[in-house]
Amino acid sequence: MGSSFGGINTALTSLYAQRRGLDVAGQNIANANTEGYTRQRVNMNSQVGSLSAAMYARTDGLGTGVAVTAVQRLRDEYLENRGRSEHAASSYLSSQSTAYVAIEDTFAEPGDTALAAQLRDMWGSWNDVANNPQLAAPRSALIQQSSTVADQLNGAHEALARQWKQNETQMSAYVDEINTTARSVAQLNDSIVKASASGLTVNELQDQRDVLAMRLAELTGATAAKRENGGLDVFIGGQTLVSGTLVRDVEFVGASRLEDQGVDPVRLQWVDIKQPAQAGGRVGSAIDTMTTIIPNLSDDLDSVAKNLVDSVNAKHANGFSADGSTGLNFFSGTTAGTIKVLIKDPDKVAVSATAGTRDNSVADAIADIGDSATGPDREYQGMIGRLGVASQGSARRAEIQAVVTEQVDAAREGEAGVNLDEEMTNLLTYQRGYEAASRVLTTIDSMLDQLINRTGLVGR
Repeated sequence: MGSSFGGINTALTSLYAQRRGLDVAGQNIANANTEGYTRQRVNMNSQVGSLSAAMYARTDGLGTGVAVTAVQRLRDEYLENRGRSEHAASSYLSSQSTAYVAIEDTFAEPGDTALAAQLRDMWGSWNDVANNPQLAAPRSALIQQSSTVADQLNGAHEALARQWKQNETQMSAYVDEINTTARSVAQLNDSIVKASASGLTVNELQDQRDVLAMRLAELTGATAAKRENGGLDVFIGGQTLVSGTLVRDVEFVGASRLEDQGVDPVRLQWVDIKQPAQAGGRVGSAIDTMTTIIPNLSDDLDSVAKNLVDSVNAKHANGFSADGSTGLNFFSGTTAGTIKVLIKDPDKVAVSATAGTRDNSVADAIADIGDSATGPDREYQGMIGRLGVASQGSARRAEIQAVVTEQVDAAREGEAGVNLDEEMTNLLTYQRGYEAASRVLTTIDSMLDQLINRTGLVGR
């Protein structure tokens, strides 16, 4: 049979348990707007008396109260891994889309001041020269307009080079952040493993670590896996970045200019083994922009410039100018960054096919280059068309991925986020439980007072 004092312990354990529940509900409410916080729940189990087998053992079948077995962190690891994966993909696509938008702004097509319009005006200037071969004014206007085209090509190349350099600068900041964040994850691993081994609750530390792991996923497409001892390993491209308390550093190496990219491609690599780290996320997007997108566009722009130089010079060198000069090139350079107008004197502009005549055949033939199916205009239009298609496709993929990421985040929030209505209900539940346990304790106290102080007083 149970002791008369046994009910005190039962009520007392309830007081402890309900108060712990109130504390946890208050912690959830306090952190309802804290980034990365995971709601917690008190797990309670009923305590039972000794059931050890013995010949004369007896039990009344009643328990001995309640015990808080754990403060559970309500986070779904599958959803967390999925969230890291989707955030990595979203970061990659959104960064790539942003890069394409910046490149499109560089060319500003279509527009009255863009390169396509300037090319049309230049061919129009050649037509004006062909219509008035004896006048110097159209030739002066032609030189000025041709210089504008050359400056446009120079400016487009320089703008691409600046964007490449900006990506390089950003990559240096990304590398510093990756290494710093990885060390923070390792430090939290150390604290979590030690605290868990001591039986302490580490929910808040795990929340901080998950926020850092998500940031690494956005930066590099990193994945993560938990250890049995509570530690978290982080991987980039299947290779270990963080293993328990050990951290491997990464570095950004390669060309420092767009012009050198083909010789020494930029890359993210492991410091210890000097091998490339296959990163995704923002870093992967920046590397792809620096190694593929911008260099390819720069090559296409160089091809347009070379086409312009070769097609005009081929006809101009065979013509005769007003002062009888021949064999002169109109443009110099072979790339968008080096193209220049060589002719500065209007009388040096080749107009005629034969010396000493006023025919306009050379000027007219050069003007027709603008309508050629293989001319620089068509080539440039094709380049801008491909850029537009790629940019639009990137933007659409980024939008679709953003929707997927939002859906996954909503599922994560539904599992781990704090619902204030639910927490208020829990507060009331634990409050009523605490009050009831207090009432039980008061009732037992009254019964014991009757037993101890008033029993056996009859006849005195």
